[in-house]
Amino acid sequence: MSGDVQELRVDLGDRAYPIYIGTGLIGEPAYLRKHIQGTQVLVVTNTTVAPLYLAPVVESLAGYEVQAVELPDGERYKTVEVWSEIFTRLLEARFGRRCTVIALGGGVVGDMAGFAAACYQRGVRFIQIPTTLLSQVDSSVGGKTGVNHPLGKNMVGAFYQPQCVIADTGSLATLDDRQLAAGIAEVIKYGLIDDPDFFTWLEQNMQRLKARDGAALAYAIERSCADKARVVAADEREAGRRALLNLGHTFGHAIETATGYGCWLHGEAVAAGLCMAARLSLRLGWLEETQARRIEELIQRAGLPVKPPQGMRPERFLELMAVDKKVLDGRLRLVLLKGLGQAVVTEEFDLQVLEKVLDEYGAS
Repeated sequence: MSGDVQELRVDLGDRAYPIYIGTGLIGEPAYLRKHIQGTQVLVVTNTTVAPLYLAPVVESLAGYEVQAVELPDGERYKTVEVWSEIFTRLLEARFGRRCTVIALGGGVVGDMAGFAAACYQRGVRFIQIPTTLLSQVDSSVGGKTGVNHPLGKNMVGAFYQPQCVIADTGSLATLDDRQLAAGIAEVIKYGLIDDPDFFTWLEQNMQRLKARDGAALAYAIERSCADKARVVAADEREAGRRALLNLGHTFGHAIETATGYGCWLHGEAVAAGLCMAARLSLRLGWLEETQARRIEELIQRAGLPVKPPQGMRPERFLELMAVDKKVLDGRLRLVLLKGLGQAVVTEEFDLQVLEKVLDEYGAS
């Protein structure tokens, strides 16, 4: 292990847990073993991550009864059928209620392993070891777990908190440029929600992030996790404020569902969704044109799309957005912007303005 290790805390009372951020944490037993209760451990990973990081994790668990399951890699495999393979391995190994499930991989692995831990024998411990930027700054923190359905993304799942999150920034060295950019989309989101100073920092340091500058990445991860931990601590189960974390996601999830899971990476769809939310906010008179332009320019500089896929019609958007988890009593709610760092959850918008914005994107 090398470098400083930052420790943040997600303050959820008896469900509180630490987030460790540093280089060389994968395979370091000090941060892993103290969060394991029993003797049985299942490591859930995928076929891409396993050759890179499974061996050091297993070696750090010497003395435990360790099993591993390698899932196929990709969002299209985030299904009930693939998810059930985790239970098959747990049952074949006769793992009991004191076992621990470790999620070693990106957001798909973390979501499925966490959901399996929530369900197996009505709940066993689990630990997140995220290996992508997107999972380190977003999906591993906050306890949202689940799988996709052909009609909607993440519509089947549970809130279930990990024992800890171990974010090894060294793992980002093996991440390809497209995946890195996808993670930056979620980082930008935090600046837009309620951290305008961070948004300005991102404008000033985007080139450093794309160049994988270690200090810049560590700072962005720590700041993003701190922003998310603060929101989750105030609203664990998304009764109100936590919905702000879905800025760009209602549009983005519609894109992912329409194109087929995995064609667009989650972060790519969120990036386009952030631009769409900004454009709608601008049309409503809530956002200044210069602010909307800054958002688009930053997302472009990150190497991310600023528009939805060509040929996606407004009717299809509205159909899929109607399945969004923020819909209440048939009313579509969106996360929009009243300024940089001033996100709001609202249903108080003119549907005709939304339709006009969707028409504009459909024609472009």
